Amino acid sequence: MIKKLLSNKLVKQILKFGVVGGLAFIIDYGIYTLLLQVFHIHYVISGIISFSISVIFNYILSIIWVFDINKKQTIKEFAIFVILSVIGLILNTIILYICVDKFHIHEQIAKIIATAIVMVYNFITRKIFIEQRN
Repeated sequence: MIKKLLSNKLVKQILKFGVVGGLAFIIDYGIYTLLLQVFHIHYVISGIISFSISVIFNYILSIIWVFDINKKQTIKEFAIFVILSVIGLILNTIILYICVDKFHIHEQIAKIIATAIVMVYNFITRKIFIEQRN
C-alpha cells in the first residue's frame, strides 16, 4: 500500500516539494528572525527580504528536482515564475501584516502562519502554470 502510494507521481512531487519547502522555510525564517531580532528591521521589510531570498533557493530546487520542467527555461516560463512569486510575496506580506497588526499575533508566529498558507499557493500555482505538460 505505502509502496504503491509512493510510486504515485503526484505524491512524490508533494513529498519533494515538502522537502524543498522545508529547506526554503528554514532559510526564510532564519533570515527573517536574524533581520528582526538582531538587526531590528521592521517585520514587513524583514519578511520581504527573507521571502525573496528563499524564493530564489526554492526556484532552483523546484526546477532541478520537484517539477517536470524543461531544463532549458524559456523567458516565458521564468516570467510566469516571477509573477507567481510576486503574488506569493504580496500574499505573504498581507497575511503577515493582518496577523501582527490586526490580530496581535507575535511576528515570528505570524511568519509561520503566512508561510504555511503561501506554501499551498506556491505548490498549486507552480503545478498549474510552470510544470511541463506531457
